[in-house]
Amino acid sequence: MARRQFRLFPQRFGFFPYMWLLYLLFPVINLQEEHGIKLVLGAAMLVLFAVTYRQLYWATGRAFTLWLAVQMLIIVILSAAYTPYDLFMGFFTSNFIGWYTREKHFKMAFAVFAAMVLVPLIAATWGMAVGDLLFLYPFMIIMLVFPFGIRSLYRKRMLEKELDQANEVIKELVKREERMRIARDLHDTLGHTLSLITLKSQLVEKLAAKDAERTQAEAREIQRISRAALRQVRELVSEMRAVSVAEELAEVGEMLRTADIAMEIEGDAQLEGVSDLTQNILSLCIKEAVTNIVKHSGADWCRIALAMTEGEVQISIEDNGVGLHPQEQEGHVRDEGNGMKGMAERLSLIDGSLKLSSGEKRGTVLTVAIPRVVKERKDGVTA
Repeated sequence: MARRQFRLFPQRFGFFPYMWLLYLLFPVINLQEEHGIKLVLGAAMLVLFAVTYRQLYWATGRAFTLWLAVQMLIIVILSAAYTPYDLFMGFFTSNFIGWYTREKHFKMAFAVFAAMVLVPLIAATWGMAVGDLLFLYPFMIIMLVFPFGIRSLYRKRMLEKELDQANEVIKELVKREERMRIARDLHDTLGHTLSLITLKSQLVEKLAAKDAERTQAEAREIQRISRAALRQVRELVSEMRAVSVAEELAEVGEMLRTADIAMEIEGDAQLEGVSDLTQNILSLCIKEAVTNIVKHSGADWCRIALAMTEGEVQISIEDNGVGLHPQEQEGHVRDEGNGMKGMAERLSLIDGSLKLSSGEKRGTVLTVAIPRVVKERKDGVTA
């Protein structure tokens, strides 16, 4: 069984927890004036305070409340037995109080916190100079207001997360409903036609050696039915909503912004005169390429260039990431992984081509080219 990797703070918080640790230098400096057992006890309490700070990022439920109570108790002792300026450590606690989601728990924790701040502050007021009080009180007021701001930000972040989850569920439901609709249409429209073709084929097989003239007539009937089936499929496809390149660029732009990757677009995204089928396949290629950039490239910049000539439509997607894998030679695509094979297969449906190469300095360049006029195939089907 693999050992669990130790982390000082949760990765999702980034450098934020480490920056707060710098403020522990102030109580350490205040402790330099102490000696003997008082210095040892003070140092021990600061170490324990640092432990509570770390644990509060990981703890939940009752454990969270327990560590928070220990932290507040340490602040009370240090501010009462050492210096009132140790009350500034309360900013650590005020941050965590704002994490309570339930109103009842938040009010209870804030009431205890307010008492922790105000009681030592009032007790120390009589022996402090006016200048010190004018310096201390404004910060204490900010400290008492701070939990409300943190709670507001925390609730906003939670609401945004829930909204993203709801949007994902809606997208999945829409996809599922679309699949069900397509399945129903295919079954209702083509089910009878394909069954008839099967029966006709069986009849041709039986008549082949007995009645050549009727066999030919039945074969022609099968051809007629198959053409009708193909026409029905085209009608179904034409009714389906195709995603345009302009719409897909808006989608991948949001994906890249979420991943902190800058995006540049060159050329006209409307691609006027390009069929819906071609635009739909190009959109799928763009989505696949950008997904690969976000997941594998490590890039912070991406450029999508669109060009259209009389003969072809060309889209170039470039990033400044880690570049090609050693097994990926210029102009070739690996069969496994990263969806490139599926992209090439889609493009082959409309006589498109795919080229993967290295950037001028670093990164990868993916070039997709599709002819604007596709020759009619032998079976009479045009792309």
